[in-house]
Amino acid sequence: MHLRHNTSWVDVDVSSLGTRFSIRLINNIESRNHTEDTEFFLLGLTGDPELQSLIFSLFLSMYLVTILGNLLIILAVSSDSHLHTPMYFFLSNLSFTDICISTTTIPKMLLNIQAQNQGITYTGCLTQIVFALVFGVFENFVLAAMAYNRYVAICHPLMYMVIMNPRLCVLLILLSLSLSIVDALLHSLMVLRLSFCKDLEIPHFFCELAQLLKLACSDTLINNIMVYFGTSVFAGIPLCGIIFSYTKIVSSILKMPSVGGKYKAFSTCGFHLSVVSLFYGTGLGVYISSALTNSSRNTAVASVMYFVVPQMLNPFIYSLRNRDMKVAFRKLISKILLAFQESIVQFPHI
Repeated sequence: MHLRHNTSWVDVDVSSLGTRFSIRLINNIESRNHTEDTEFFLLGLTGDPELQSLIFSLFLSMYLVTILGNLLIILAVSSDSHLHTPMYFFLSNLSFTDICISTTTIPKMLLNIQAQNQGITYTGCLTQIVFALVFGVFENFVLAAMAYNRYVAICHPLMYMVIMNPRLCVLLILLSLSLSIVDALLHSLMVLRLSFCKDLEIPHFFCELAQLLKLACSDTLINNIMVYFGTSVFAGIPLCGIIFSYTKIVSSILKMPSVGGKYKAFSTCGFHLSVVSLFYGTGLGVYISSALTNSSRNTAVASVMYFVVPQMLNPFIYSLRNRDMKVAFRKLISKILLAFQESIVQFPHI
């Protein structure tokens, strides 16, 4: 084909361009098909076969305690009308999030140990990343919403029921979940453009985004920028909101004239502060561990403190010294026992 430009003739080999385009398109398709067929290997917490049974028993116990404890909180809050308040509404969402985070990571690890197979498909790995990001970011926002609830209750008690109305509480949860999903989808879409062609071993007990990016053959600069940006926005902003809320809370409590009023105000914040300290403290520990050590296995062990331990301890923190939760638990257990007794009487031969 000949093109005329400024009275000069330029030869363009259209067939050559078409051939090069076809080859590039075929290579991209083959690369994508190769990536979709990729299988990763989760190395877990240890390579010692003798410790595998101990780790299986330990994590199975922790998972069952996490599910049972958080499920009891959700059932207690939903069944007791006295707990239908913003504080316990956010607490039930926190418990739901903890169940989802644990279910995203632990069952696959237990299944791999039981089957003595460390493999996980590309789709399975991407699914773990998406759900871990969704519920990890969502927990940040729920903790921030709980801090805001405490701020309004202590600093603006007369306006509490007006400000923290059911509509606002639901909107906060829906907005938090929407932002979490957007963040997870952006990261997952950026992972889809990557290709993986060697060393597919992940030194972790689940597919973590940072570990997966280290295995990519293609350029991950944009992915890493998005990770830092997402962490700064979706973890930094909620944390700043929590710090701001408690700065105002402490300032208001110190102005209270009575010692009893100060103690009561501090006690209502104690449970939430414990959960926040546990969540962000373990997260900081994972970051420091990954920065100071070159051992990915040590980082995986530290991640247990962030993805497993807080979710298991949260129900204990909110129930052991909480009078309202203890009463709700007793009522719930009484209802369950009564229903069980009625079922035995109704069907005695079963």
